[in-house]
Amino acid sequence: MGLAVNFIFVLIAASCSYIYLKLNTIPPKPIIEEKWWGPGPSHQVDSSIRPFKIDFSNEVVSDLKNRLSSTLPFQPPLEGVNQQYGMNTDLLKAVVDYWKDQYDFKTRERFLNQFPQFKTNIQGLDIHFIHAKPQNVPQGVEVVPLLIIHGWPGSVREFYEIIPHLITPANGRDYVFEVIAPSLPGYGFSDGAARPGLNAAHIAQLFNTLMKRLKLDRYYVQGGDWGAIISRDAAILYPENIIAIHRNWCITMPLFEWRTYVGALYPSLFFTPKEITKLYPISEQFTSLMMITGYFHIQATKPDTVGVAIRDSPAGLAAYILEKFTSGINSTFKTLSDGGLTKKNTIDQLLDNLMMYWVPRSFTTAARLYAEYFVPSYTLLNLDKIPIEIPAGCTRAEYEVNFPPEVILRVYHKNLIHLVDYDNLGHFAAFEAPELLSRDIIEFVSKVRRLSKKGASIEL
Repeated sequence: MGLAVNFIFVLIAASCSYIYLKLNTIPPKPIIEEKWWGPGPSHQVDSSIRPFKIDFSNEVVSDLKNRLSSTLPFQPPLEGVNQQYGMNTDLLKAVVDYWKDQYDFKTRERFLNQFPQFKTNIQGLDIHFIHAKPQNVPQGVEVVPLLIIHGWPGSVREFYEIIPHLITPANGRDYVFEVIAPSLPGYGFSDGAARPGLNAAHIAQLFNTLMKRLKLDRYYVQGGDWGAIISRDAAILYPENIIAIHRNWCITMPLFEWRTYVGALYPSLFFTPKEITKLYPISEQFTSLMMITGYFHIQATKPDTVGVAIRDSPAGLAAYILEKFTSGINSTFKTLSDGGLTKKNTIDQLLDNLMMYWVPRSFTTAARLYAEYFVPSYTLLNLDKIPIEIPAGCTRAEYEVNFPPEVILRVYHKNLIHLVDYDNLGHFAAFEAPELLSRDIIEFVSKVRRLSKKGASIEL
């Protein structure tokens, strides 16, 4: 009897060890095949870099105003409810009225064209991007390329306030950035793919090609939301091109991370008091996450279905996207009558972002990126299991949708040299607090450059 028990114990232990090793074995870096994403068969394209300007044509504006006028009246909200059921229609009516009657389309068009913008065709897709360079650079100051990548439901509009901070030389700093901010494929004024499969890894490939086309073979990369995932993939796939990576959402999704489970019983073994409040109790964190990610499940499964409604209705677009800014900036804003929308941004700024979806009618093509995240062609690349080897920096926001603990971040960032927490900051850091995020990026890059000049191993 004793031998049988011992045998079973050894068998269980061996099985657990095998499963643990299997789940934690670092897979090889995948090779991403270059594919043709444009319509029809692959063919020679114009690979030149062409100037581009945003155009709010009279026809587009007239059609938009007519559609906004025809949406009223809305279903009245429930008594005593603000944003808990989604966007309160009293608030939505105020936004729609402002968009229709007070949003100055020509003034905003000029504002959005303040930075040089271009398009270039890569693998069959016209990719739109901002390329903002510093002016009057003092002698001895190096111009450093920074690729900055947005997410959903944002656009390059998120970067208009942060770019001036990044491209302006500062006393005592021996470098300044030139900023390249592309619209994700299918977002804003970048073409969407004509066939399935354009996932975050392929976008990383497209953007690396863009940087090379600009003759910027070595560059820094920064991202939040989808930009955080795309920049992670780029850092893993192209470490010979990317100097270092900074993210304001260092998302990690390990299938099996034993510290998380042991930490549920003995959290102080691995996590700081702040991390414990963000991680546990697990049931409450899971419930909170489910409350704000309904859109995620819809877009990951039926982006074209929801796209029909949102693409056809500017009021629907406003309700759907602005509600995400309420929950993403601070989940407690759902209890406010104005959703907290103007606590960090102006209505004009938020409507500028909506115009990036409405004018090119890009909602559906943007939403499809969620569906491409869960298909085997992406998940089997196993990029979420491969650590980032190049220098990395992470910004953790108080109101971020999740709060990865440092001990796990270090598993997936082998050279984490910068980890900073910020209070009163949410998911859209560049849009909410451009000066703060720019300072953080500059601090991180300065660390990288100091350590590189010393020839030191870049570690904390």
